[in-house]
Amino acid sequence: MLILACISGHGFGHGSRSAAVLTALHQLRPDWRLVLSTSLPESFLTMALGPVPFERRHCQWDVGVVQADALGADPAATLLALEVLEQQLPGQLEREVDWLLSQAEPILVMADVPPAAALLAQRLGAPLVWLANFGWDGIYGAMGPHFAGWADGALALYRQGQLLLQAPLAMPMPWGLPTLSLGLTAGTPRLEASALATQLGLPADPARCVLISFGGLGMALRPELLDLWPGHTFISTDPLVASRANGRLLPPGIRPLEVMGLCERVITKPGYSSFCEALSQGVGIHLVHRSGFAEAGVLEEALQRHGRHRLLSQEQWHRGDWQLDRPLLAASRDPLPSDGCEQAAQAIIQVALG
Repeated sequence: MLILACISGHGFGHGSRSAAVLTALHQLRPDWRLVLSTSLPESFLTMALGPVPFERRHCQWDVGVVQADALGADPAATLLALEVLEQQLPGQLEREVDWLLSQAEPILVMADVPPAAALLAQRLGAPLVWLANFGWDGIYGAMGPHFAGWADGALALYRQGQLLLQAPLAMPMPWGLPTLSLGLTAGTPRLEASALATQLGLPADPARCVLISFGGLGMALRPELLDLWPGHTFISTDPLVASRANGRLLPPGIRPLEVMGLCERVITKPGYSSFCEALSQGVGIHLVHRSGFAEAGVLEEALQRHGRHRLLSQEQWHRGDWQLDRPLLAASRDPLPSDGCEQAAQAIIQVALG
């Protein structure tokens, strides 16, 4: 069986989620062949999948929303990119159909969450499983009348397929498909925590350790802001952090997930996979508000229901008012279950075997 994972290149969160599910699938069916069809960087995919073998087809199946940084959307650039991709998709579709058919294996398409994956599955005559906590129909539908046609087109494609694996923290997805609601779809740490703490020179008390993580695009950080919090040690992928005595650079190839268990808190943007990882590791989230992206508000509300948290404005982030001296606010409801990857893997096997 060939599992073709069509993964959005919009951000690393889609790749992290898909990698966590594919890892669980590989544990159950190590004989199945995993092919990742995506524009995400090879280095990220290798880090996300770790020891799980995979092949990669460099394809762009969607645009998502073009971003200036982790918190800012660019609608005009997004519209232009959508028009360019529409011209490129037919040729890419032909090439990938030809290659996949030449493999002479049964195929299942798992999509997170490019609408065009429906066209590919249709041409292949292959079952299609969506893995999502939102679709681009919901995102574009909230971006104004210029995006209405793109929202409608995405919705029509999302209504094709055999199953929607609905991740938690989800926007409405009225796709009319059989739906399985999942628990958290987070990966698991692979490295020895104590050795990593020694390598980074972290204090033994997690309450003094803070992870700053804004995903693949990062977020401009003035390193002198760390001086406002001399009692805390900060870990980040931003090299500027290492210029301060209480800053630690996360080494290349090490996922932020690996150090979450060493921290009491993470400062981050609204992001599905970051939330899943932090919630699964019991880490409190200091959330920097994001506007212009419909999922952000849904995630912010979900965080208040299910995770320990504090909410920060962008102004507070930029001036260093990070509220690390204040207690985390309690969730208003119970924690989410953490078995989403196993649920998803079992469902994919069931669909694939018919």
